[in-house]
Amino acid sequence: MARQLTNAKPKNMKKTLSSFKKYIGNHKYAFVFIGLLVILSTSISLWGTYQIKTVVNRYVLKNDYHGLVSFIIFMAIVYFIGATATAIYKQLMVHTAQSIVQELRNDLFAKMQKLPISYFDGHPHGEIMSRFTNDLDTIQDALNNCFDTLIQSFIMIVGTLILIFVLSWKLSLIVFACMILMYFLIQYLSQRSKKYFKKQQNAMGYLNGFIEEMVDGIKVVKVFNHEKENSIEFDYRNQELYDSAVEALTYSGRTIPTVVSISYFNYALVASIGGLFAINGIMDLGSLSSYLVFVRQTAMPINQFTQQLNFILAAMAGAERIFDLMNESEEVDEGKVTLTQVEILEDGSMQESNHYTGHWAWRHPRDNGIELVELKGDVRFHDVVFGYNETHPILKDINLFAKPGQKIAFVGSTGAGKTTIINLINRFYDITKGSITYDGIDVKLIKKDDLRKSISIVLQDTHLFTGTIADNIRYGKLDASDEEVIEAAKLANADSFIRRLPNGYQTMLSSDGTNLSQGQRQLLAIARAAICNPPVLILDEATSSIDTRTEKLIEKGMDRLMENRTVFVIAHRLSTVRNSDAIMVLDHGQIIERGSHDELLEKKGRYYQLYTGQFELD
Repeated sequence: MARQLTNAKPKNMKKTLSSFKKYIGNHKYAFVFIGLLVILSTSISLWGTYQIKTVVNRYVLKNDYHGLVSFIIFMAIVYFIGATATAIYKQLMVHTAQSIVQELRNDLFAKMQKLPISYFDGHPHGEIMSRFTNDLDTIQDALNNCFDTLIQSFIMIVGTLILIFVLSWKLSLIVFACMILMYFLIQYLSQRSKKYFKKQQNAMGYLNGFIEEMVDGIKVVKVFNHEKENSIEFDYRNQELYDSAVEALTYSGRTIPTVVSISYFNYALVASIGGLFAINGIMDLGSLSSYLVFVRQTAMPINQFTQQLNFILAAMAGAERIFDLMNESEEVDEGKVTLTQVEILEDGSMQESNHYTGHWAWRHPRDNGIELVELKGDVRFHDVVFGYNETHPILKDINLFAKPGQKIAFVGSTGAGKTTIINLINRFYDITKGSITYDGIDVKLIKKDDLRKSISIVLQDTHLFTGTIADNIRYGKLDASDEEVIEAAKLANADSFIRRLPNGYQTMLSSDGTNLSQGQRQLLAIARAAICNPPVLILDEATSSIDTRTEKLIEKGMDRLMENRTVFVIAHRLSTVRNSDAIMVLDHGQIIERGSHDELLEKKGRYYQLYTGQFELD
């Protein structure tokens, strides 16, 4: 079923067509072949209608039954050729359209992977998803239905006009006037119906948004006994959708009856006048027969041509939104320092190795050659200033260091800048001033892929993918063996609960692991971080959603995991950071206190207030 369209039009048609040209150009020979087949098929249809004149004048009126049968057989062969051409170009159009949409989808996804985190922070996920769904679907519909139909309708309109003028130019003046009237009426009704369809889609969007919100918050609704109020609100929004849909379909429904009425009137008028022409010898009966068939089929190609133009405009509007995303600036990576496997020689020096050794180093190109710097996990901030908007810094003059194997904790109220510091270590964002070094190398010199390969992070919002538990743990190291998966789960103390599940490590998880408890999802996220065996580990409020018993299980596993690693921890509960080597207390983007747990308690400053409950942590 063809979807209803709103007044969607591209803002810059020329630019959009220029961008789309690449995808069309990849299949130019297919489009040329399809066009030729459409021309052949449509021409046969027009020729067949015109040949009614020959059948009537040469065979029917002269009672030439033998000639009639021979001509019918010939016509059947010609029509078979036309039908074959139609079947071929329809199938070819399907494959070509799917190929173009596949290429667009691949390029769009590849582009999305290269966009910086800041893009996703500034655009709703639903808006990004609509590029993959609504916009690509609209383009697919247009390619599947519009290209061949547009050519076919155009040839039918032009061919019909030429042939009816050949048959009788006097009658054609009447037909031409009716066709102009029909075209403008279709345009008028289409514009009015599109206005109401837009109103209908808005009403549907509001209703769907309300339903989604109520489903997500159904527990809150039931706790406060607001089912009745929600039903009243739903009825109101549903009635709005009903009213707008009736208006839209009423105008849309008037199009076909109007076109049909004009067509019948035109046909009756032409048949009457044509009959008088035939009686008076102005026009032969065969020509009149062909002419009347042409008149009957004039309405459909005009209606189709108008509809396909609207589909193309909607498809170009969708393409414009897709190309707008594709033209977004990609994440900049000018780093040249990469990670490499190294072998430790007897004299303690390092050399690159092509096989797995368990030892890593930074491969740092210098003017005088390649320098290998051992990967240790030494992270330092030097006078770092950062703001999402450069004129409004969030972090100010941050100085800190984390030596290999140290555990550094960040505490502070919401908005203090804890998570922002973590994002800078990963280079999700680049700092405004100062520098961040990793093993003495400025992180801007390190390729982002290699930098992030050396850091494992447990995000604040745990996200699991649809698949088995083993697959989700293995996401941290795609080539990990089953033994490595189990070992990582044991380190995170997740092995015991996994084995209690009916299918163990092969248990399928639903979207985002909703068939597990929050604590179990957190344990799997920690196992996923553990499996890649990183020198730097980041726990971004990793235990904030876990009960005390589960937290103790995690702490035991994490104590083993944190050995010989640099660890950064953010937590809501101060009990999780007491054994840190250094605690950084942040407030409004600045480190206002630093030291060990005991040292900070002795100072009786902000940390002391947080710890004793005089000040809220979050």
